[in-house]
Amino acid sequence: MKSATSKSLQKTFSESILADYLELTKPGITILVLASMMIGFILGSTAGIDFVLLFHAIIGTLLIAAGTAAHNQFIERDLDKLMVRTSKRPLPTSRIAPAHALLFSLSMILIGLVYLIAMVNLAAGLVSAVTSVMYLAIYTPMKRVSFSNVWIGAIPGALPPVGGWAAATGSVLEPGMWVLFGIVFLWQVPHVVAIAWLCNDDYIRAGFRMLPKNDSNGKIAALSVLGCLVLIIPVSTLLYTLGFNTIIYLIGAILAGLYFLYFGLKFWQERNMATAKKLMFASLAYLPLIWILIIADRLLIFFFQ
Repeated sequence: MKSATSKSLQKTFSESILADYLELTKPGITILVLASMMIGFILGSTAGIDFVLLFHAIIGTLLIAAGTAAHNQFIERDLDKLMVRTSKRPLPTSRIAPAHALLFSLSMILIGLVYLIAMVNLAAGLVSAVTSVMYLAIYTPMKRVSFSNVWIGAIPGALPPVGGWAAATGSVLEPGMWVLFGIVFLWQVPHVVAIAWLCNDDYIRAGFRMLPKNDSNGKIAALSVLGCLVLIIPVSTLLYTLGFNTIIYLIGAILAGLYFLYFGLKFWQERNMATAKKLMFASLAYLPLIWILIIADRLLIFFFQ
């Protein structure tokens, strides 16, 4: 009986440790990175999808993305203690030792980078390396310096589809991949500003500057949102113009862009928690909708060729 109880406790403890390390990798963000990478890979695979290569790209990207997210939590562990929404994470609550988190995160980044270079190609590895370095060494410290961090952070945030395209082609010079970069870049600014508006008290406690300084009425923040949402519609249509997708995608992308823009205009008109929350939910709907449109349209092209 004692032995069975001891085994049960050990199992529960092991599961708890695994859950903590999984939380350290920010699974939601990691899945979004993987989805963006796969979209780039699929669109870049004009001669047909190499599923073995895609598998290797997924493994390498997963390791680097998860390691980068974990290292971000290592860097910001003391600041996370100050915010309500992050204070229960594994590092602030000492469920994982900082030294263990450091070893875990750097190991995953380095293994993922070597794996991508060895099993996919150098271009994919370099894009992932740039993404990780920009996120950790530039964006993360800039969060405490200036609102410009939102624009800077949108660069590494928009590189996963470029990495996917590079994995499929070995190149970073094709225009289609940079259209995907533009879509994700322009999507991120409204998404982050909406979250910053909702969590501003938390961010202030940690010393993060996620909204413009001296922008008490929110006009600069709203203008940043509106500018991106106006631009995202023509940028998203370039996939049709360049011949990667059909008119079905084009119509869907325009409608999705107008839907997103509507909530940006509401936020501009009434800058408050209610409109910020609606803008955030609109952003959460927009990017998956664009990815679904791209994939569905490519499947139709494949079946009706």
